[in-house]
Amino acid sequence: MQDAVGPFRTPSTISQPVPMLDLQRQYKPLHAELLAALGHVLETQQFILGEQVAAFEQAAALQLSVTHAMGCSSGTDALWLALAAAGVGPGSAIVTTPFSFFASVSSIVRAGATPLLADIDPVSFNLSPAAVQKLLEGPRGKQVRAILPVHLYGQCADFFPDFGRRHRLTVIEDAAQAWGAERHGVRAGGLGDVAAFSFYPTKNLSAAGDAGMVTTNSVELAERVRTLRQHGMRRRYYHDELGWNARMDGFQGAILSVKLKYIESWNEARRAIAARYHRLFTRAGLAEVEPCSAHGVVLPQELPGNRHVWHQYVIRVPRRDALRAFLTQRQIGSEIYYPVPLHLQQPFKGLGYQEGDFPEAERAAREVLALPIFPELREDEQDTVVSAIAEFLS
Repeated sequence: MQDAVGPFRTPSTISQPVPMLDLQRQYKPLHAELLAALGHVLETQQFILGEQVAAFEQAAALQLSVTHAMGCSSGTDALWLALAAAGVGPGSAIVTTPFSFFASVSSIVRAGATPLLADIDPVSFNLSPAAVQKLLEGPRGKQVRAILPVHLYGQCADFFPDFGRRHRLTVIEDAAQAWGAERHGVRAGGLGDVAAFSFYPTKNLSAAGDAGMVTTNSVELAERVRTLRQHGMRRRYYHDELGWNARMDGFQGAILSVKLKYIESWNEARRAIAARYHRLFTRAGLAEVEPCSAHGVVLPQELPGNRHVWHQYVIRVPRRDALRAFLTQRQIGSEIYYPVPLHLQQPFKGLGYQEGDFPEAERAAREVLALPIFPELREDEQDTVVSAIAEFLS
């Protein structure tokens, strides 16, 4: 498809609102197909797990090129299931990032383990391998049992293929934002020992409510996840261990089975939109390539060897809060992922970190701004977004 980037629009042409996300645009073409899938669940009355969830699990495993895929009740529960199945618990220390959604660290705490944080790479926003290496070589390195890299914004973290093996660490992928992302041709969900996905309604592959999935190539880990998600049962009413009620319901399995057929084309649309944002910002003379900018817009980058699926298109700007207020006034959507690094969140004060410990994560929290990106976003809406930012920066 030919790119429609023409002469850059002047600020005087800005007139329309632009949503951060419009789920109706995705839902309408699928209306009949989704209703039929939900109707089948009602007819079979397989409301918890059942054939619809099993069908989705099989198709998902095939698409991700993994051996096992287990549906569950949410992305947060998927993280806990992955950690618990891998034997993470009291006495374990897990390395992860301070720049992610709350669940990345809270799931470690919920599993009874100790989170150890390392700073991020300023270009990808993902956990920095150099920072993790430094932590492992330090006094707390011997406590570390596993690493939990987050594939933030739809881009795989740079820990594969051999970081875990080299350091004899279990690698647990937080792939909540990365369905379809790849690192050196291997898809998120199959890069580490076990992975957790979220199908929260805003995700690239989304349910109509909360739902999640754990993936692995290990028979043993898969069996533990299946047991843990059903109160530790392998046989009905015979409990082998203390698990949790973390099952996926049939309605979500039915919806996800329908949407799974379209996710590849949706991800390609996101990639095209991200590329067009790049061209628009460059044509407007706003694009900066350094991790820090005093005047322009630092554009997000796809790292070599990666296939980015652009769950979010996140720029960096020095006067982020003022820009967001400016966009809001013009009814242009935006969001901050994330305004407070996890080491500064109140529930994690007991971990012993303080402001200044992770300067890259803290700087990112002050500068990042997510712009509208979803498969159905129109070119004229993109033009409006970039024109408004150009007006603000002028």
